[in-house]
Amino acid sequence: METKISKLRAAMGAGDWRKAVSIAARFPRLGAHRGAILDAQLAYTNPAFCRGIKKDPDALIEAGKSALIAAYGV
Repeated sequence: METKISKLRAAMGAGDWRKAVSIAARFPRLGAHRGAILDAQLAYTNPAFCRGIKKDPDALIEAGKSALIAAYGV
């Protein structure tokens, strides 16, 4: 049986960060990395909104990647 965390780690290992962020954003407990992961999900799904609120979507995505690596390893 494939778990959500194994799917997350597989996506991270394959370099599919969009999928990894999407999986992690649905986890109920993200701890200290919650904001960065949810911001990255927003940047992937609605980059125009992020630019509208004066946030760089690429920077949000990079912060989300770093949060995933810190929280779940590669």
